[in-house]
Amino acid sequence: MFSRVPDLDEHALLSAAKAGDERAFDRLVEPYRGELQAHCYRMLGSLHDAEDALQDALLNAWRGLAGFEARSSLRSWLYTVATNACLSAIRKRRRRVLPIDLGPPADPNDAPPEPLLEPLWVEPYPDEALGLRDGFAAPDARYEQRESVELAFVAALQHLPAHQRAVLILREVLGFSAAEVGDALELTVSAVNSHMQRARKAVEQSLPEQSQQATLRSLGDDEIRRIVEGYVDAWERADVPAVVSMLAEDAAMAMPPMPLWFSGRAAIEAFISRGPLSGEIRWRHVPTRANGQLAIGCYEWQEDKGAYLPSVLDVLTLRGTEIAAITAFVDDAIFARFGLPSMVAG
Repeated sequence: MFSRVPDLDEHALLSAAKAGDERAFDRLVEPYRGELQAHCYRMLGSLHDAEDALQDALLNAWRGLAGFEARSSLRSWLYTVATNACLSAIRKRRRRVLPIDLGPPADPNDAPPEPLLEPLWVEPYPDEALGLRDGFAAPDARYEQRESVELAFVAALQHLPAHQRAVLILREVLGFSAAEVGDALELTVSAVNSHMQRARKAVEQSLPEQSQQATLRSLGDDEIRRIVEGYVDAWERADVPAVVSMLAEDAAMAMPPMPLWFSGRAAIEAFISRGPLSGEIRWRHVPTRANGQLAIGCYEWQEDKGAYLPSVLDVLTLRGTEIAAITAFVDDAIFARFGLPSMVAG
């Protein structure tokens, strides 16, 4: 199992923490906090739920630190504690989904339904919070860690039974051995392998042929910049044909917490021409990254404020140079999580 070689400081901090020093414990776990939060996000599909689970995990780790006998690395043990905190959370909460999981596409001519504001939707995850470090991914890990937070992968994970989800993440994202996963989850190696086989088959059926990471690498920075600038320019000019020209023929558009989605260029064109690009709203945009994908912070003009204020975070899924999906998270509260400005001047 891959692990970071503990240094003298870690040994000293561990001894101090076991003796009851809370500050030593905080320093001990701080290097792992980002990657553990990303792990909880993969398990739960929600940044808010991930933060709650991580807090529970760290509290459990503090309380159980005396029982840590260093037979495995501290990092491996923390992953075990965090995984079990996530499994506990899964038992108590509804699974997270995207609107496309709820039913067939909507008719853009129908009146929009009321938003579903209960904890239901998969949430976007800021790239800067991933906590990635070179050398931590095992050579035989199937999914790169950025690929493992892409929306399609995280959404697919939420459909798996809890233990299948945990096994797939621990084995293929993080590279734990079947024996180590069995120890963490109190399963036999045979059970781990069985869960793994079922989970892999289910997830692979849901994923596109090419990950967003592979797509972005194949496009290169100049082409990516052209796509982003073209998308922003078309929206700010309210140019519906220009937006539609960037879409794949079978593109999808969803807007959580609205429980609906649109399928195909024609349906998306009908919706945006009647709604966000009807000419009644003025937009400004700030590019960012979410879930290892291109994302755009969309700001809506507010006359009484004399500024553009946060409105929607668009996460783009590309297929080649075309936009295959727009997942528009209608939640101004998430902008701060992405380090986006609180307003854009007029």
